Amino acid sequence: MTDSPLTPTDDPRRELAEFLRTRRTRLRPQDVGLEPGPRRRVAGLRREELALLAGVSSDYYQRMEQGRDVRPSEQVLDALARALNFTAEERRHLHSLAVAARTPARAARRYEPEEVPDTTARLLRTMPSPALVVGRFLDVLAWSPLAGTLLGEFTRLAVPERNLLALLLHPEADQTCPERAATVAELTAMLRAQVAADPGHPRAVELVGELAVHSDEFATLWARHDVEETTRGRMRVMHPLVGELNLDWDAYPLPGTPGPMMVVYTAAEGSPDAERLQLLASLPGAS
Repeated sequence: MTDSPLTPTDDPRRELAEFLRTRRTRLRPQDVGLEPGPRRRVAGLRREELALLAGVSSDYYQRMEQGRDVRPSEQVLDALARALNFTAEERRHLHSLAVAARTPARAARRYEPEEVPDTTARLLRTMPSPALVVGRFLDVLAWSPLAGTLLGEFTRLAVPERNLLALLLHPEADQTCPERAATVAELTAMLRAQVAADPGHPRAVELVGELAVHSDEFATLWARHDVEETTRGRMRVMHPLVGELNLDWDAYPLPGTPGPMMVVYTAAEGSPDAERLQLLASLPGAS
């Protein structure tokens, strides 16, 4: 597969360049206190405007966006982050990309498959709540009995197909996940943050390439370069047997750097959602 804006690349300078470009073009002059002027042809900030706001030369910034061998200091990165109104997550992502861009290229690594420790698998089998073990790139590696009941046919898929993003990008996913589009956007931003840490990982290259080919929605979201490091959230599911479930989820990292995480879903005590979850747990095969 040839590199394109939709596939991870081994050149972190290009990732840094694309990230800066997408963040710059999303801002309007008035967002940062500039007058757009009557004859403006572009909606986003110009390179020279951003350079002025950050206190760097236009030529220096242009070389950054071109993916040239520029090694910005921490101060320059912080200035760019302030000028671009970055969130804390975006700021960390920018610094991470810059560190990767400064690091000399290394020989190809050998990657071991992600595995679930025996003790974690044992814990999952005894958990009363729905819980998943999710790999770095959102592959579902293992699940508790109640999570298996909640996921249904998904658990019968071949191992390479058990991916949370692939699940929600399925044409029929809207029927079971009413807020599917927002969840897909969130998961894509989480995947982008993980891929940036190791863009040459074979699974990252394979997954992003496959999703981009089969889903225009994913391709559009991926090209936005949004990043998130979410560790908790809320999910609404429509289950064919018990109806609507509103569940909170929390992610807990497992040993290993980087490594899989355990995602546990719960419902507020005494709520209708807790009652429906208990009903789901009473069904055959849920425990």
